[in-house]
Amino acid sequence: METAAANVAPFPAARVKPRAGLVLTGGGARAAYQVGVVKAVRDLLGNPEKNPFPILCGTSAGAINAATLAVFAGNFSRAVGNLLEVWENMRCDHIYRTDSWSIAKSGARWLASLMLVSPRNPVSLLDNLPLREMLERSLDFTKIQEHIDSGALYAACITASGYTSGQSVSFFQGGSGLEGWERNQRIGAAVPLSLDLLLASAALPFIFPAVKFNREYFGDGSMRQIAPVSPALHLGADRVLVVGTGRQSSGEARARSNVYPSLAQIAGHALNSIFLDSLMVDIERLERINRTVKLIPPERLADSMVQLRPVRVLFIAPSQPIERIAARFIHELPASVRFILRPTGALNRSGSNLASYLLFESSFCRALIDLGYQDTIARASEVREFFDTAESAHG
Repeated sequence: METAAANVAPFPAARVKPRAGLVLTGGGARAAYQVGVVKAVRDLLGNPEKNPFPILCGTSAGAINAATLAVFAGNFSRAVGNLLEVWENMRCDHIYRTDSWSIAKSGARWLASLMLVSPRNPVSLLDNLPLREMLERSLDFTKIQEHIDSGALYAACITASGYTSGQSVSFFQGGSGLEGWERNQRIGAAVPLSLDLLLASAALPFIFPAVKFNREYFGDGSMRQIAPVSPALHLGADRVLVVGTGRQSSGEARARSNVYPSLAQIAGHALNSIFLDSLMVDIERLERINRTVKLIPPERLADSMVQLRPVRVLFIAPSQPIERIAARFIHELPASVRFILRPTGALNRSGSNLASYLLFESSFCRALIDLGYQDTIARASEVREFFDTAESAHG
């Protein structure tokens, strides 16, 4: 899907400069699809060193990919190579503890809490300390400011959700003159990006622990993020490549079933609503704004106190249902994880949606990388036009 829309956020004309933004959404292990997309972009652009996305925005697992591109913004091809190296060799124990003792302790805490035996609330189902340790080793967040100062990067943004305030907070680090914003249930705050913010954004509800930042605990950024594309527009993007992690509705007839949905089906449906639905609503909103702007005479737009800028949005999403791909690889989950998922129905084909968010195994990740690559190559002309338009605007 490709469309153009308008940014209705106040943005001084003096600061308007053509900049492409990349928006990477959440989805746990599904974020491997995004790596295939940026790999294809790299190849279509001829393996460039220059970063083609001055504005990088990420949420949840997409925030990890966006942060990696920001840390290595001085060499885009190298940044993509780093993402490929990590995701193509991914294992669940790189993300969360999978040993039987850790899984058993977590299960016992949840059971005790549910039976009211223990007054302490369980923090999370899984312990993501391995993810913290991996990111500490691989990402030097001080590099982000260096790339901003050198001009290789204009802004990077990570979105997380505050459990106390209920607000969606987009934490951004960018060039001079960028200011925060405040809208209904969402704000933008200028802060140096850090590992804690990244882990907060990627803290899947119930599954990974929330992270305290300043005076509030934050969790997965996809929760209550009603406008996923908005941060990139606030930061000044005039064109945005948005990568989703769920298949767009194809208009297929609804499947019928007389079997009561399993816990895994219900949980997978809930996760889909968190990670996928708001993005589609935001894309539709952009289309409506675009149609409205077309009705306004150019001279009236020029006189407007709030500048309405056309924003091209190229949206790439999986061409195949990811849950069906996940069903082929569920058996590769660690035995301890399969043990706790089995009662929920997640190991069945109908429950594979839930498993797809936790299936951080190389075979599944490589399948998604390949799908992302092929889906993007299939739209090569649109991708080239996206960047050719940016170049002509600079000219």
